[in-house]
Amino acid sequence: MTSPLEIPGWHHVYSGKVRDLYESNDENLQHLILVVASDRVSAFDHVLEPAIPNKGKHLTTLTNWWFDRLPVENHVSHEVPVPAAVQGRATVAKKLEMFPIECVVRGYISGSGWKEYQQTGEICGVELPEGLTFGAKLPRPIFTPAFKAELGEHDENITFEKCVELVGLENAERLRALSIEIFTKASELADHAGLILADTKFEFGIDPATGHTVLGDEVLTPDSSRFWSKAAWDRGERKDSFDKQVVRNWLAENWDQTGTPPALPAEIVAQTQGKYAELVERLTQEVA
Repeated sequence: MTSPLEIPGWHHVYSGKVRDLYESNDENLQHLILVVASDRVSAFDHVLEPAIPNKGKHLTTLTNWWFDRLPVENHVSHEVPVPAAVQGRATVAKKLEMFPIECVVRGYISGSGWKEYQQTGEICGVELPEGLTFGAKLPRPIFTPAFKAELGEHDENITFEKCVELVGLENAERLRALSIEIFTKASELADHAGLILADTKFEFGIDPATGHTVLGDEVLTPDSSRFWSKAAWDRGERKDSFDKQVVRNWLAENWDQTGTPPALPAEIVAQTQGKYAELVERLTQEVA
């Protein structure tokens, strides 16, 4: 992992798999955080090499585009401008008291949900109809939360009852309702661009200044979501995706998930870069 950038007026406090966080050197701005989206790519809980060119800009562009269209309060602050050194791939945000839950919503069956369904007929305790096939549309969007793990550890899929234990009934019900509301709105917008939003995750926190539940982190990007071509899905194809699935597929075929993952080939990097760029273009240019 590369060293954090030196950003005038800000100092580095934390790096996750993809994002770097900075706090202001100004004592009057300690309620803010600078979130910088890097070009790093992760899969199977590992940060991979090399990075994907312009990925950070694509993530930031999409997140801001969605924030402007979603019916929920978000963490973006306009109190101070984004520093010039990271303009286009960073957000100045309000610090939130984050819930330890990844709010996953699934409208179609794929990924870890498909594996769990094959074994139990359920996903995170939500019973599903028999006979579903990979990529099938679910009868309705379902809330399948995960407990956020430390860096390098696996997130743990949990039931709604476990979610209640972690954050309380009122918060759990609010997170579920907000997540499904956002997913439903985003699915409608994606449909206008000829896309299917198969599943996604949201992260929420409490704004200490207001007590409101606020949407944070990044939203509805190829890093946190599965987007599929609607035309391809209608034809029965299940592999035409606009996300980092190409990276996951290559790793699954070329790495046994022990030790350090291999470096991504140039063609996989280029394909992934192209998928991210195409998704940005399709959404921002085809949806008003």
